[in-house]
Amino acid sequence: MDITPGIKDQLDQLENKFQAISQKTETHLEGLLWSKPITYWDYIQTDALLNLQIQRTTLPDEMVFIMYHQVNELLFKMILWEMDQLCHTSKPETAYFTEKLMRISRYFDMLTTSFDIMGDGMDIEQYMKFRNTLTPASGFQSAQYRLIEFCSTDLINLIDYRYRKTIDRTTSYEFAMEHLYWQAAGKDYHTGEKSYLLKEFERKYKPQFLSYMEEYNTINVWQKFKELPEGDQKNADLVKAMRHYDHTVNITWVMQHLNTAKKYIEGSGKGDGEATGGSDWKKYMHPKYQRRIFFPELWSPEELASWGEEKNVE
Repeated sequence: MDITPGIKDQLDQLENKFQAISQKTETHLEGLLWSKPITYWDYIQTDALLNLQIQRTTLPDEMVFIMYHQVNELLFKMILWEMDQLCHTSKPETAYFTEKLMRISRYFDMLTTSFDIMGDGMDIEQYMKFRNTLTPASGFQSAQYRLIEFCSTDLINLIDYRYRKTIDRTTSYEFAMEHLYWQAAGKDYHTGEKSYLLKEFERKYKPQFLSYMEEYNTINVWQKFKELPEGDQKNADLVKAMRHYDHTVNITWVMQHLNTAKKYIEGSGKGDGEATGGSDWKKYMHPKYQRRIFFPELWSPEELASWGEEKNVE
């Protein structure tokens, strides 16, 4: 084979690449002689992926439930991947900022529309049987979803609405965590006692949560937005993207989740109407009770007042 100028240039680039990490180019070239050609199933790890669905019952629709939630977690990982890039970019350009937000929103749009898979894709009788084997586990315990929240907005916007006046930027992360809005689903505020659901969740993920709360305190999506030049903060496409993301995550997706839960938990006419983790899910999940709004400054007083109601639109 002739060493063309193009091949010579590529070899020179490889030499520079490996020299930069104190490696010998010839060693790596020889290694290519023994490497196997890549296949789709090796690259995607198909066999490993398809062996992660382990049922706890013999009811076939439990497999739908497992796979659906695993797909959700993969999409959450995609969202966090985009957020990590955006939030760790110093002075992101407005176009880049907008594109990242729209990517993230499309992932949440997919999550929202995918509820039909659960809403219309499982037999209610089967669900009401296999759900008992899931107790006390709950979708509440999705750690990636909590990380997405920490990456999205200032911590004050994730604090239970009743306690926001007692918390500011000088508050310890430990104290703030005890008053996050989702604590209400796992804590009796009369006694202060935490449910097993919440205790296990914190045992597993609390160190990571505290780490994210600190890391994203000054680089979350809202803080990155506020760093933009004043004119860019008024960019119509960017503001639209911010509002779309906020509305999609905190109203559209939540309401789809709530309505699906209602269909199975209430629609069956069986059981006590409690979630598997024992939370007051109807009140905990509804946007008008959560009052979780990532970017409140981008909404009018009227929109904020009607947050989570049917007339509230993007």
